[in-house]
Amino acid sequence: MRTIQLQIPDDVDLKDFEFSMIVASKLYEDGKLSSGQAAQLAGLSKKAFIELLGRYGVSVFSTSVSDLHSDIANA
Repeated sequence: MRTIQLQIPDDVDLKDFEFSMIVASKLYEDGKLSSGQAAQLAGLSKKAFIELLGRYGVSVFSTSVSDLHSDIANA
């Protein structure tokens, strides 16, 4: 995994976890990461990541049926 360093202005009220979730949920939504990979990026279990997706405007049900079955089996 590679590391990316960003400078965020001090006046942006964004905690590290929130930033990680925003990035992870967007990459998951775009199909760039699996739910497990996105959860790892956010520093969460897969179950916790899936439970939080709705707060970031992402539905777990936007994946294919086979991906959903795989996610359930591996949760």
